[in-house]
Amino acid sequence: MMTLSIKTTLLSATILAGLTSAASAATYMRGNSGNPETLDQHKTSTTVEAHILRDLYEGLVIYNEKAEVVPGVAEEWEVTDDGLVYTFKLREDAQWSNGDPVTAGDFVFSLRRIMTPETGAKYANILYPIQNAEAINKGEVEPSELGAKALDDKTLEITLAQATPFFIELLTHQTGLPLHPGTVEAHGADFVQPGNMVSNGAYTLSENILNNKVVLTKNPNFHDAANVAIDQVNFLPFEDRATCVRAWEAGEVHSCDDLPAEDLERLKSAHGDATRITPYLGTYYYALNHEDEVLADPEVRQALSMAIDREFLADEIFTNMIAAESFVPPGIGNYSVGSPETEYFGMSMLDREDKAAEILAAKGISPDSPVTIEIMYNASENHKNVATAIGDMWANLGVNVEYNVRDISAHYAHLRDRGDFDVARAGWIGDYSDPQNFLFMVESDNDGFNYARYNNPEYDGLMDQAAAETDLDKRAALLQQAEGLFMRDLPFIPLLYYTSMNLVSPKLSGHESNIQDVHPTRFISLSE
Repeated sequence: MMTLSIKTTLLSATILAGLTSAASAATYMRGNSGNPETLDQHKTSTTVEAHILRDLYEGLVIYNEKAEVVPGVAEEWEVTDDGLVYTFKLREDAQWSNGDPVTAGDFVFSLRRIMTPETGAKYANILYPIQNAEAINKGEVEPSELGAKALDDKTLEITLAQATPFFIELLTHQTGLPLHPGTVEAHGADFVQPGNMVSNGAYTLSENILNNKVVLTKNPNFHDAANVAIDQVNFLPFEDRATCVRAWEAGEVHSCDDLPAEDLERLKSAHGDATRITPYLGTYYYALNHEDEVLADPEVRQALSMAIDREFLADEIFTNMIAAESFVPPGIGNYSVGSPETEYFGMSMLDREDKAAEILAAKGISPDSPVTIEIMYNASENHKNVATAIGDMWANLGVNVEYNVRDISAHYAHLRDRGDFDVARAGWIGDYSDPQNFLFMVESDNDGFNYARYNNPEYDGLMDQAAAETDLDKRAALLQQAEGLFMRDLPFIPLLYYTSMNLVSPKLSGHESNIQDVHPTRFISLSE
């Protein structure tokens, strides 16, 4: 079991002390897996922030409670036969929280801002299918040249560089959310602060207190406010999953969005249907720094991957996850050929360990001549247990493991800002059901998510070819070739495929299990 740090213990005590007094019949006390690093939709990257932003803003399209793509601000849209031009008709009653109408120009402003290099949006490349987006983001073209324009206040036209089969679903992501231009221009980076923020979703931002809570209140100007049942939602940060469980069992929290794996059997037995475990479109992995002296050798990376007993991690630590043999998870859309097979996954674990030891011994690494590698992970009992188990597995090969633990926001900021590391824990949840959303992460120019510093022109070329291919079967074959290079070169070691784990009070209705694990508060009701 993970021993809580003093910081985590004090944080948990602070949260729990304020829960009972803060709760009311109209307030949804919602456990969240950490503090948001930012509420600027152009600078976010984690599900912690996505849960909050999904309540604050509404995009052109949204996910409903079943993770189905449904109209948002856009009530309808048309696509030209060549798949290049999308024309969105915005609903007449879409308003900002200050009463201003939501216009097509607001979306143009937002799309230009995320592509402007000075914004520093690490996730800008998710919108590269839009005409000139990549060139603008690289400082080669002015933002005014972006393929997005307002035909009138309620008609938005977006032109793509090439046909993109998943473009509509891509717009469900927070990078496609609009901004209120006047507020951003008046407050700059401080537009995200309570009192400054103007949002267009079901809720507005009332408080954002680090290590305590993010408070959202119902937006009376939201076009569907009459059907929003919950008046206030308090997002409470619980990096220690067990603390959220204790608060839930005490009736002080209505839901937890992740659970301690070692407690799952008890929770299922004690609480039945309230414990919800659902297949989830995501991969738990370790990133390897290709600029590190030891890890720069691809054979060393393969040996380290080979020696990891993923079945042990899935069965003994997480208990509800699946051993991963590829980076792209099974069941993903638009991948008719599926992931390539990696030969050593067909070997017994003992044979894999022997082969890994043989490879490293040839490199001069053995228990008699060890090397030291640091594993960095964000604070969580499950992540600690995984890191400790892998450290034990690698110790048999002559790899001494040291550990570096950070809170979730500092951990991912360190990775995105290209801080130094050897091996780092990370996870990726698909933003849309397409293998490109996993494989794009290690393209050489993806500074925000290519933590490994992977640089392979052949890989980039295959991804470029796939992006230009409109035949889905041919495109799938190109992506499979790219994933074959990925599994050969191992920028990331895939470890497990995710399942989502939620603890949901019977007082909540509309909290539907789905493969994307999205639960917009506007579709949820709370009964006392």
